[in-house]
Amino acid sequence: MQSNVPMVNLGEVLAHRSEFITIDDMQLYKRVTAQLHAKGIILRDEIEGARIKTKKQRVCKAGDFLVAEIDAKLGGFGIVPTDLNGSIVSSHYFLFEIDSTKLVREYLDFFIKTEDFQKQITARGSTNYAAIRPADVLKLEIPLPSLEKQKRTVATLNVLIAKIEETRKERKRATVENQKVIRSCSNHFFDPNSHYPKFSLGDVAEIRSGVTLGRELRGKTIHLPYLRVANVQDGHLNLQKIKNVEILESEKDKWQLLSGDILLTEGGDWDKLGRGTVWRDEIPDCIHQNHIFRLRFNLTEFHPEYVSLFIGSDFSKSYFQSASKQTTNLASINQKQLKNLKIPKPSLAEQRQIVAHVDRLRVIVDEVKQLQAETEREMEALVPAVLAKAFGGCV
Repeated sequence: MQSNVPMVNLGEVLAHRSEFITIDDMQLYKRVTAQLHAKGIILRDEIEGARIKTKKQRVCKAGDFLVAEIDAKLGGFGIVPTDLNGSIVSSHYFLFEIDSTKLVREYLDFFIKTEDFQKQITARGSTNYAAIRPADVLKLEIPLPSLEKQKRTVATLNVLIAKIEETRKERKRATVENQKVIRSCSNHFFDPNSHYPKFSLGDVAEIRSGVTLGRELRGKTIHLPYLRVANVQDGHLNLQKIKNVEILESEKDKWQLLSGDILLTEGGDWDKLGRGTVWRDEIPDCIHQNHIFRLRFNLTEFHPEYVSLFIGSDFSKSYFQSASKQTTNLASINQKQLKNLKIPKPSLAEQRQIVAHVDRLRVIVDEVKQLQAETEREMEALVPAVLAKAFGGCV
């Protein structure tokens, strides 16, 4: 955009609407909110009038410019979308009707996302008070070419931003596909039709639930670190929050975790049932919760990382879901069901080769993810750059 485009106050193209309605207790209302950082206007909730304490509210019209009194300096403003026509806001929001004979709505929508516009808002009012008033909004400036030029600018920006967004979507799809490569590789080795001999987990592993708290303890006690369900994730551990619990000293050997043990959660969200990983003695003398199964294998016959891959495979997840008891969105498996799960058993050397192969794939995928994360940051910066170029030198 040329620097000779005239600058006008928003007061020349916007009209402040300050009328209120009285809320009807028997009616259902949509309430909206302005996302920060100029991310737009979205639905907050749908609520009965009887539950709205403040009975004086403002009604939004599609295409209105909506500004949050307190959050404006943080980008709390946007254009009301068509599907939120007739929604309501409190008196802490200001509504401005656009004069369509002077200003194209989409043109304003693009301009309010620019850094130049945000700087104007930040500079308004007291530096010690975040709120902005309607008069402050109407004093903000906007470059105002002819309607025809505004429409051309909008058309050009729509094409450019659409291309940017499509590229971002492609990169996200590529990330998902990269993860599928690892799963596909793992699934290949655990195919039920593979030639490897198969054994029930109950025949090749000692399976034990952990400590139940709240019991009466008679005898000498000790305090030990205690692993909970939240600490066990799929393929890794989250050890940020570990607490100590009291057990009988004589019970330590029964529940103490050893390096190479497999940890498996007995329940959780339906789509995350059976989270499992390897314990590598990250915390000495650690014990585990009763909702975590500990699987202990003969390490001369089973490689822990191989078992962990098996537990995380689609075949194991499918078994857990089919065998589990489901309540609402939660599900659980019991020890009997776990013991019946069949695990293929290649030679120990083959197990190590499988683990090494998957690890190599993970390294490659992680490197690709890192590159994609860097390019994603670059893509995120492209939209502001495009907008700055379109409106550059105007404010």
